Amino acid sequence: MKQNLEIKARLVDRQAARAGALKLGAKASHVEAQRDTFFHARHGRLKLRVVTGEGEGAWLIGYDRGDHSEARISSYTLVETADPDGLREALAGTLGIRGEVIKTREILHWRNVRIHLDEVEGLGDYLEYEAVLSDAEGADREGSEESLRILCGAMGIEGSERVAVAYADLLGI
Repeated sequence: MKQNLEIKARLVDRQAARAGALKLGAKASHVEAQRDTFFHARHGRLKLRVVTGEGEGAWLIGYDRGDHSEARISSYTLVETADPDGLREALAGTLGIRGEVIKTREILHWRNVRIHLDEVEGLGDYLEYEAVLSDAEGADREGSEESLRILCGAMGIEGSERVAVAYADLLGI
């Protein structure tokens, strides 16, 4: 399994946060629309992500991470699919659908961190940091934690704005 070190937070001022990231040296990548269909899972979370826009494609994503507001490890597996409608139908029939999360995501990159500026339908503006860990042992975790601290400062993210759970949980699905 691959691993990220993640932080999620409510965005109070999207434009100021974006400006802070760019001033720090983050590079804007692209904007995409995402539809995540969540399925019932015995362990962790399972979703089918369909992306339209520049990053177009579809992936089944199984992941597990703790629900707390501090930087946390997310272990995940991505499986690309050429038939998202067929896969959705098969999984819906066997596992059942919990619900969907629809968002527009602007993606920026800084060091080993993907910065997501999300507009989530029904929730508003949020930010997600995903620091990609390069090995299973997480030897680069300390450096990634420092990168996340720097980003939080540059983008004006306070501890009180951090979110412990997934968008699906915030939406009650």
